[in-house]
Amino acid sequence: MEKKKSDSKKDSNKKDDKKTTPAKKGKLKIEDENALKDFLIDELKDIYFAEHEIMKGLEKMKEGASSSKLKKAIESHHKQTEKHISRLEEAFELLDQKPAKKKCEAIIGILKEGDDVMEDTDEGTMTRDAAIIIASQKVEHYEIATYGSLAELARTIDRKDVAKLLESTLKEEKKTDVTLTVLAVDKINEQAAQEPAE
Repeated sequence: MEKKKSDSKKDSNKKDDKKTTPAKKGKLKIEDENALKDFLIDELKDIYFAEHEIMKGLEKMKEGASSSKLKKAIESHHKQTEKHISRLEEAFELLDQKPAKKKCEAIIGILKEGDDVMEDTDEGTMTRDAAIIIASQKVEHYEIATYGSLAELARTIDRKDVAKLLESTLKEEKKTDVTLTVLAVDKINEQAAQEPAE
């Protein structure tokens, strides 16, 4: 009888072991992958809308800037944004989607801040240029966060082709951010600091 009890305990332990053994890590389930792909597409629509709005915002910033170097940097960003829109359209195509926009409240708010700082500063001053750089960098940081996150999502669902496009844009956004920082630190901020208050 003792032997039978012992054998039944062993059998019970084996069953328990099967229950507690963790599942092996593998690829995402098809339904999970599709859900993530849908989310990626939705976010691409968001940034696609944002890039078109940024084009308009950059035109206003260029008009409001005084420094020739700042105007040139904004113009360069504008041209880059055209390329970024083309890349997004290519990403949509790779995902068998038509390019579409989804209203992005975040970029609307950031660009509205840019409008506000230009209204709150005097035309032709370095103070306004400093404010424009800050407004422009807020746009850059939004784009950097977005493209970095979306590139990771694309890699997660094994869409390296889409990730590569997004990473190309990410590198350019980071480079523009550095350019704006150099402009501010090297000249514009110092000149703004010497301007008298009203």
